[in-house]
Amino acid sequence: MNPTLIQIIGAILFAVAILHTFSVGFFTNLAEKHPAHAGLWELFAEVEFVFSFWAGVLLLFIAATAAGTPTSSFHAVTGYLEAQKYTEPLFVLAIMIVAASKPVLLFASFIVRTISRVLPASRPVAFYFSVLSMVPLLSSFITEPAAMTLAALILKDAYFRKNMSSRLMYGTLGVLFVNVSIGGTLTSFAAPPVLMVATKWQWDSMFMLTHIGWRSALTLAVNALAVSLIFRKELQRFELTGHDESRDVPLAVVVLHLLLLFLIVLFAHSPHAFLAVLLLFLAFAHAYPRFQERLILREALMVCCFLGGLVTLGGQQEWWLKPLLTTMDASTVYYGATALTAVTDNAALTYLGSLVEGLSDEFKYALVTGAVTGGGLTVIANAPNPAGMAILQGYFKGGKVNPLGLLAAAALPTLMAILAFRAI
Repeated sequence: MNPTLIQIIGAILFAVAILHTFSVGFFTNLAEKHPAHAGLWELFAEVEFVFSFWAGVLLLFIAATAAGTPTSSFHAVTGYLEAQKYTEPLFVLAIMIVAASKPVLLFASFIVRTISRVLPASRPVAFYFSVLSMVPLLSSFITEPAAMTLAALILKDAYFRKNMSSRLMYGTLGVLFVNVSIGGTLTSFAAPPVLMVATKWQWDSMFMLTHIGWRSALTLAVNALAVSLIFRKELQRFELTGHDESRDVPLAVVVLHLLLLFLIVLFAHSPHAFLAVLLLFLAFAHAYPRFQERLILREALMVCCFLGGLVTLGGQQEWWLKPLLTTMDASTVYYGATALTAVTDNAALTYLGSLVEGLSDEFKYALVTGAVTGGGLTVIANAPNPAGMAILQGYFKGGKVNPLGLLAAAALPTLMAILAFRAI
């Protein structure tokens, strides 16, 4: 490896950004101790702000190291940005806003509620199990960000708003993140870690379902069942509203929202197209506000900034990440990918793997399953995690999720995924 100065700086800043995500509590304390600058320190305590800030520092280094006039510095920065792919951050922005709209949320809640009624458990426990087991499976069809947004909003309304214990909140978040990460593997077109390799490796949806997807579905059910049983006594104390709010929204409006959501998924690789659909949605939402609640524009923009920063910094990590992957065998790469996913986006791992020629089928399977296995361990491990975090973190102590608490909560669900992918 012969990294350039910018690549070394990029790797250092990437490491600093990761450490920053585990230190948000420090900045929260600074905000309390120095109220005159509380807004600034609170911004540094926002996980979604971390990577975009350090990406900005990287761009300053690129500008400073560009030889010549300010014009050459400007072209160096813009040239680097134009070489990166920001389709995924923009897509998450669009899908979060539409998926979190009231008609879509009510439709998803109605489906989950209907199915939960036939389960042999008390209603709060059955509904909780259904959300954590069924909605993540939608990742394979409406994409992971949409499924994460729907699940987080349903859980927020039904449980998080009702004084959940800290243990139950962390247990729920850990299972949700892991289940969404592995829930997108039933098809070949929805989850970014799969999408990065599906065409090159000729993995169609039937291959995904028969080799990986059924194991993921089994793990989803086991994880959801385990957390439901562990916390069943607390869950039984919750009262779910008996009023079906879906009747307050005309069927035509629900169908229109689902159509717009489908179009955004359909045009997932064409930002001009899906952003045009988003504008149509915003125009309709503005014209008929009585069918909407508050759109999560701020949350979606923060998540978009987070992922944009991750892409910007991630563009300087290939020099060490790719050689590291190529030195591993199939068994090592699975556990290596699981660990690396905790500190970098899992789609980046599979993309780098797709650049390596001559990989065995066993190695390919291990790389992809390892990448999705570790997707719930940290907020940066999987692109949709910041979306769920943005929706639910306000209910945790101090309005922040402790990274170590999330890591501990996701450990058992991750172990179940390891058993499914390596032992079955």
